[in-house]
Amino acid sequence: MSVEQVADSVDGLRWFKSSYSGSDGGDCVEVAADLDAVYVRDSKVVDGGPVLRVGRGEWAALVALAGE
Repeated sequence: MSVEQVADSVDGLRWFKSSYSGSDGGDCVEVAADLDAVYVRDSKVVDGGPVLRVGRGEWAALVALAGE
């Protein structure tokens, strides 16, 4: 599995939050994707917080398992 914390800028990515996330500021993550990877971050720490980079194949496997 290939997961890494991204140290460089991820500006320019379009971030999405789940429609299941409430508006009360609870625990949420946001995801963004480019051609090579999916990026995940804490929606409460969007400026300068950690961002994880996950390979697209690994992300697809995770989503498939979550759907079972």
